[in-house]
Formats: sequence, structure tokens, C-alpha cells
Amino acid sequence: MTTSVLTHRIRTASVALLASAGLATGGTAVAADKGTVNLSYVEWASAVASTEVVKAVLEDAGYDVKTTSLSAAAMWQSVATGDTDAFTAGWLPVTHEDYYAKLKDDLVDVGINLEGAGLGMVVPEYSDVDSIADMNDNVDSFDGKITGIDPGAGVMRLTEKTIEEYDLDYDLVSGSGATMTAALQSAIKNNEDIAITGWTPHWMLARWDLKFLDDPKGTYGSAEQLHTIARQGLKDDMPGAYAILDNFKWSPDDMNAVMLMQEEGDDPAAAAEEWVDEHPDMVNEWIDG
Repeated sequence: MTTSVLTHRIRTASVALLASAGLATGGTAVAADKGTVNLSYVEWASAVASTEVVKAVLEDAGYDVKTTSLSAAAMWQSVATGDTDAFTAGWLPVTHEDYYAKLKDDLVDVGINLEGAGLGMVVPEYSDVDSIADMNDNVDSFDGKITGIDPGAGVMRLTEKTIEEYDLDYDLVSGSGATMTAALQSAIKNNEDIAITGWTPHWMLARWDLKFLDDPKGTYGSAEQLHTIARQGLKDDMPGAYAILDNFKWSPDDMNAVMLMQEEGDDPAAAAEEWVDEHPDMVNEWIDG
């Protein structure tokens, strides 16, 4: 029977009420808590969006959910060692290929949750540069730097490769997703050139007029997919939670909508719950299969 998706408060109260009464459709008892699922993620807008949405859905289904923010390398390692149960931010086949190659025997690739992701070097639409190959002709305009995110991210590794392959006279400046978008916002406000390590889906593409530079040498690879990765044994230990993770699939437009809501609000979890409540048909497919 299809489960209705209610607001978070009503959902929680309904589950608790049914559990206390020991009643459910067909006479089956409903547990208020089916166990705890530990999700790991990286502080990227895309990873926060998918993690918070999955958290809300798992909570709808009766699970307690804990989330842990880690670096990309630590995120992969935590699932491989069983310290966390799963994550939704596996960028394959290129971005996280090194992590996957090293750890694939110790984890489970649950499957693709989003198609059409991609990486590249991003500049404002008003920039005169259209190709990475032309960046050396505009070093002064960009202050000789490319603004990046955390040093362990796959896009940073690929940007280092890009600098080498194109022999760019630029420094790659590491930071975080938040510091990168803050620098981007400041540059656009002052109509200045800035080059950043970019990817899609991302809320910044909906907020500002940006463009990916042409990459004639293909150093950033082709289209990427986001994979859900789980620890070994999760399917046996928590088959219901594993099934939801397996069923979780959405589009870049869906993710962009959640990211923009989270960026414009103060509470990423509340934004994710609002989106979940507004998409009952999709969420019910994830829960019921």
C-alpha cells in the first residue's frame, strides 16, 4: 500500500501513534524506530542536498538517521571500514576513480542516483575567455589563480592535471565550497574575472550567468554519474533501508531545486523536508519500490 508523505511533524507523530497502538494496515505492527542509518557526506552543496533528502525519506520510513561530514577521502574510507553505512556522493567514473579502485572490494556500489553530472573550469558568462586553452592569454585578468575547494576533492585533482596538461601559468587555491562561492559572488558583484573549479548540478548555475570553459584536451573527462555507495553487509542488516538507497534516483533539476532552497534558507534539513513533502509520488517510489 502506498505510504503517504506527510509533513515532518505529522509523519513523526503518526509513526509513534501507530507504534504505541501496535496497529498498521493489514494488522502489521509498525516500529517507531527500525534502527539507525549512518550517512557520510562532503560539505558540497550537491552532497548536502542528496544526503538531507535521503535522511528525510529514511526518517519517513521509520529509521533514525545520523549524518557525518567528512573529507572526500575519509567519506569513502568510512564506508569501506563500516564506520558509516552509506553515502550518495560517489562521482564516477572519473572524479572518484582513485578512491573506488582502491576500496571497491570493501564496499558496495548500490547504483546510479543521478545522471548528467559534470566537472570543469567555470567563469562568469561576461568573461572574454571561452576555452581553457586561452587562459594563459588572460593571466593578469584572473590574477593568476584558479579558486578551488577542499584539496582532497576529485575536481581539485583534475584541475591540477588540467594546469599541467595545458601548461597554465596559474596557482590553484584550495578552500571550501563556501569560500569558493563567496569569492565568485564577490567577483561577479564587481564585474571581475574569476576562474573556479565548477561542477553540475550546483545552485550557483541557477543563481548567476556562468559558463564552463571548453576543454579540448578532455582533462576533466566526460559526463559523470552520482552513485550511492554502501558498506558491505548493509543489505542483510537493514534490507528496508538498503532498498530505499537502491531506489533513490532523481534528476539534476530536482537536485538544483533543493540546493537553491538550501542556499536561500538557514536550515538545509528543513529545505530537504519541504522538498520531500512536495514530491510525494517520487518519494513513495523510493520507499515502496
